[in-house]
Amino acid sequence: MTTSRTNSALATNPLKSGPLYVSENRNLIAVIVGAVGVAILLLAVVLLYNHRSTVAQQKLSDAMRTYETPVVQPGQPVPAGERTFNTSEERARAANGEFAAVASSYGMTPAGRNALYLQGVTAQQMGQTATAEELLKKSAGSWNSDIAALSKLALAGLYHGSNRDAQAIEIYQELAKKPTTAVPGGLAQLQLADLYNSEGKKDQARKIYAEIKDKDPKSAAAEIATQNLGGAPAR
Repeated sequence: MTTSRTNSALATNPLKSGPLYVSENRNLIAVIVGAVGVAILLLAVVLLYNHRSTVAQQKLSDAMRTYETPVVQPGQPVPAGERTFNTSEERARAANGEFAAVASSYGMTPAGRNALYLQGVTAQQMGQTATAEELLKKSAGSWNSDIAALSKLALAGLYHGSNRDAQAIEIYQELAKKPTTAVPGGLAQLQLADLYNSEGKKDQARKIYAEIKDKDPKSAAAEIATQNLGGAPAR
């Protein structure tokens, strides 16, 4: 009975799995093959990205070790085999080169974006103000809100240090209005208050301290603000 049914089916639809079937369904087969090809390509891209991200993170960790290497004074005893630097600028220069390499080769990875920010920070520490400004501006445009905020905070400090307080104030105010995990609003406000104090604008600074204290009285920023106002820290 089974053989008869099979023969009947073949008679109704001859060569169902042969050349005629393939010819009639060429478009469907092309779509399936194309979809499989795209899936394989996407998998390859993801694997390559993950590999590069891992390598970039390792290289960033190596650069951070350089950046965190101790600076010793002349005559200060150093354990055998321990790397040290004689000045902060010397250390910044060494780390800057490593950060630059990571940022250049792995800029699309999280580690690469962090490296760009740190390249700007170390350039500033080396006294290369123009280069640091360019790098920090680029990093401030990152889609990662924390990296962007840290870059803007560093850029504001650079502006303040180069007598461009109006630009620094604008950035601090922006950061205070749009806080991130890396740069809370209270931190930006404290920096702004410190800037006003340096300009002799004590009343404006005190106004900001009071605002911080009232807004979040139990925060670390509020404790610092309270101390600057001359009162006991909030508990």
